[in-house]
Amino acid sequence: MGGAAGPVWGRREQQDFRSRVRGTLLGVAVGDALGAPVDAMTAEGIREAHGADGVTDLAPAYGRRGAVTHHTQLTLFSVDGLIRAQVRRDTGAWHPPTDLHRAYLRWATTQRDWGPDERRKDDGWLAREEWLYARRAPARPLLLGLGDEIMGTLEAPKNPGAAGPEAAARSAPFGLLVGWEPQLVAQLALECAAQTHGHPVACLAAGGYAVIVHALARGESLDTAVQRTLALLAARPGHQPVSDALQHALGAVRQGMPTPERVTELVGSATAEGLLAAAVYCALVGEDVRHGLCLAVNHDGPSAAAGALTGGLLGALHGETALPPAWLAELEGRPTLLELADDFAMEMTQGPALHGPAGSSPAWLARYPRGA
Repeated sequence: MGGAAGPVWGRREQQDFRSRVRGTLLGVAVGDALGAPVDAMTAEGIREAHGADGVTDLAPAYGRRGAVTHHTQLTLFSVDGLIRAQVRRDTGAWHPPTDLHRAYLRWATTQRDWGPDERRKDDGWLAREEWLYARRAPARPLLLGLGDEIMGTLEAPKNPGAAGPEAAARSAPFGLLVGWEPQLVAQLALECAAQTHGHPVACLAAGGYAVIVHALARGESLDTAVQRTLALLAARPGHQPVSDALQHALGAVRQGMPTPERVTELVGSATAEGLLAAAVYCALVGEDVRHGLCLAVNHDGPSAAAGALTGGLLGALHGETALPPAWLAELEGRPTLLELADDFAMEMTQGPALHGPAGSSPAWLARYPRGA
C-alpha cells in the first residue's frame, strides 16, 4: 500500500484544500446530525412528527440538537488513523490499513469505557476527547468487527454477510488523500471496510464513495467524479450492484422534481450501494447544500447514514463556507472536527516539516504518537 508523491502546494491551493477538508468532515457531521432524530422512521412518520415538509432543521436527538452518531465518530477516527499512518511512514512502517484498524479499535474503546484513560499515552489527543465516549446506536457489525484485535482483510473479512452503509459512511477521509492515485484510494477504502463489513457490496461502495470524494476534493464536478468512479469500479470483481446503483442515481436525476419517494426507491433495501446511490442523487439535485441534505434524510431509509454520505459529498464539492452556518453553530463536537480537519490539512501539505528526517515537532508527535 502506498501513495503517489503529493501535489505542489501554493498558498491558494493550501487554502482551497483546507476548506474542502473542513467542508467534508463538517458535511458528514451535519448530515449525520440532521438525520439522527429520524433515523428509524418512515417518510410518513417523519411528516407526522415534523410537518408536511419533514425535517427542515436540526431537531433533538440523544438529548440535544445537533447530536451526531457513530458515523461521525468513526469518520473522525478515520482521519486520526490516516494522520498516524503518515507520521509512522518515517519509521519505515508503512501499512495504512493497520493504522486505520488501530484507530478503529480506539473508537471501539470509547464504546466500552466511561471516559479516557490517561495512562494510555499512545492513544493521542482524539481518544482523550470526552464527548466521543457516547454510544450512538452503533451497528452490530461495527462492534463485532472491532470486538477483538484481529484485523479483517479482503481475503479474510470480518462479518462477510454485512452489507450495510456504515463502512462507506466513515470513508470520506480516504478521498481527501489528493496526492494519491484514485485506484489506491479505492484500495485503502476497500481494505478498511473489510475490517467490519465484509460483504463485497459494502466494501465496493466504500471504495466508490472514497473515489468520488477524491475527485471532488481535486476540483472536479460531481457528475465527472461519478463517471470516473464507474470506470474505476468496472475493473473490480463483483462491482455490478454498486455500478448499477450509481447508474440508477444518474438516471433518476432526469426524472423530474426530486421527491422522498424517489430517494426511498434508490435506497432500496438499505444496503451500502443503495445509500451511496441516494447520496449521489441528493447531492446532484439539491438546489443548495441545505436542500440536498434535507432531501437526504426525509425518506424511509437510514436517515443518518444518508445524511452523512450526502454531506461528505457536498462538503468536498463546495468547501466549508457552503454549509449552513446555523446548523454548524449547534453541531456537536464542532471544535474537535475543525481541529482534526486542520491537522489533517497540515499533515498532508507540510508533513515532512513536522516529522521528517530533517527535523520534527515534539508537540505533533505527542498528538499523533508513532507507537500505536
